[in-house]
Amino acid sequence: MIQQFDFAILDWIQANLKCGFLDFLMPKITLLGEYGIFLILIGIALLFWRSHRVCGIAELSGLAGGFVIGNILLKNLVARQRPCWINTDVAMLVAVPADYSFPSGHTLHCFIAATVLFYYDRRLGIPAAVMAVMVAFSRLYLYVHFPTDVLAGAVLGVAIGAITICVVETIRKRMMTKKDSETV
Repeated sequence: MIQQFDFAILDWIQANLKCGFLDFLMPKITLLGEYGIFLILIGIALLFWRSHRVCGIAELSGLAGGFVIGNILLKNLVARQRPCWINTDVAMLVAVPADYSFPSGHTLHCFIAATVLFYYDRRLGIPAAVMAVMVAFSRLYLYVHFPTDVLAGAVLGVAIGAITICVVETIRKRMMTKKDSETV
């Protein structure tokens, strides 16, 4: 039943939104989440600014946690086939992925980054959130994920981002308290 709902949405996107402009744009947008490279580079760049160092640490930590939870554990545990594996009639605009579908790793990692960036600096977080939504949609448009894969990736990404922030802030506060007590 869930898969019928998922295919109904994917088929609606293919029937109603498919156009040359989006065929050109969506493969490029999806690259923003590819292997988390762009997001990792953002995290590394943030480490070079003292004012954003904690944000960079939190983002990179969240991405690492998301990779273990989403890509290593859940994808292999759930082992859900991708829509493009089931319905091979759709012309693919990107290479057919070899790993399982649930959850969407691109979406997961983009939402982790957006959550962390939004918490530490809304000027960075708002564009990151827009990017996360665009990447999530690109996974549907490109027919490589079901809507429930993308939804799970987004929810899990926000949750992992929030948990990462809590852990990083708890550690940071303890370090500050320890540093303050040593100077007394």
